[in-house]
Amino acid sequence: MSGMISIIDYQAGNLRSVRRALLHLGVPCRITNKPLEILSSERVIFPGVGAAGKAMETIQSLELDEVIREVVTSGTPFLGICLGAQIILEKSEEGDTDCLNLIPGRVRRFPGSTFKIPHMGWNTLEIKQKHPILDGIDEKAQYYFVHSYYAEPARDEDVIATTEYGIQFASIIGRDNIVATQFHLEKSGRQGLSILENFSKWDGWAG
Repeated sequence: MSGMISIIDYQAGNLRSVRRALLHLGVPCRITNKPLEILSSERVIFPGVGAAGKAMETIQSLELDEVIREVVTSGTPFLGICLGAQIILEKSEEGDTDCLNLIPGRVRRFPGSTFKIPHMGWNTLEIKQKHPILDGIDEKAQYYFVHSYYAEPARDEDVIATTEYGIQFASIIGRDNIVATQFHLEKSGRQGLSILENFSKWDGWAG
């Protein structure tokens, strides 16, 4: 179906709120864990909340890990949100979990400090490189975060934006047809919707 976005259903997460946000934008979408539906989509979103270990266990039990790899290999634009920005890396410190290994790097827990963990609430981005999903975005805008772990890509060129919370961490990462936000686009108001809308038009090329 032309323009269809599949939201991967792995029996958890913020699936329906992402679907509501896309429908609000007039973007055709469906929540599905059917491989053929996912693979035939024009774009794919993996929204995630919860623990990395449980998410990977469910993904593997539904055999969605290979489906996701095939989506990425085929060049289909792929968006990860929150936990979806973490499990695309190699490994997570949360439960010492092996992840999807789509982008080199690891997921770290915020170090103990005077900053409260989890990082919860509104925060800004420092954009490190241009990307089509950030077209027209107000660089002073704030986005909604809820997380105790953060992505640490192995290569600086895979970091699109960072955020400050005790440390500077990668809040948007990406490579080729993959892009992922640590913050919740569907809970980030107008600016979050703008990024979702940009993704719905993105052809998978970062340049």
